Amino acid sequence: MTFKGFSEENLTQIRIPEQFFRQMLFEIDDLNELKLTLYIFWRLERMESPTHYVLFSDLTGDSRFVQNLESDQTTSINTLEESLHKAVMRGTLLQADLIQEDGEAKIICLNSPKGRAVIEAVNRGEWKSAVGTIPPVDIYSDHPNIFKLYESNIGPLTPMIADALRDAERTYQADWIEDAFQIAVERNKRSWHYIEAILHRWQEGGRDDRKDKQNRRDTEEARRRYGEWEN
Repeated sequence: MTFKGFSEENLTQIRIPEQFFRQMLFEIDDLNELKLTLYIFWRLERMESPTHYVLFSDLTGDSRFVQNLESDQTTSINTLEESLHKAVMRGTLLQADLIQEDGEAKIICLNSPKGRAVIEAVNRGEWKSAVGTIPPVDIYSDHPNIFKLYESNIGPLTPMIADALRDAERTYQADWIEDAFQIAVERNKRSWHYIEAILHRWQEGGRDDRKDKQNRRDTEEARRRYGEWEN
């Protein structure tokens, strides 16, 4: 099937260090290792916790990704393990065995300052994992998570704002959150309090798309007139 091209409606960006393209891209000679490395970048970018890491069980639990490596389930897991080993030996990724009450888990991080700090803490037995308390990452959703929306449209996160965003994500549906951010941007009201007020109004009184569209048209008309007065 031929790719039809990137959509203008889905512009979510995944950050990859330029050093990857300057150095690692030319060294990786195994396609599955490259797939795994890019997948890790993508998955970590979609995480909502302050500390970004992936468990090996997260990888094996994504049947879409695993089946893309090999058609046979057993073979694909072996290929995944081999690809991870290559990436770790190359120095792109880091891994450590995390001891938990219910057993042992393999934790994977990027070889970055934060990733190295996590792996060192795990190896010293000092890592307090949030495994089991972090909601599953829906990496195939078309909706950017609320943290990315905030950073892209308002500014850097603070711990207090991050807590408020987590509460909002548990309370409101994803398309409402995305639309509320869009309305705030269109009205030049780039604040979380304004966005939260929109969501609260929709939840309490029901969402009236016709009224919201009319408000958008009124705002656009006011901007047009203001531009004419300025000229």
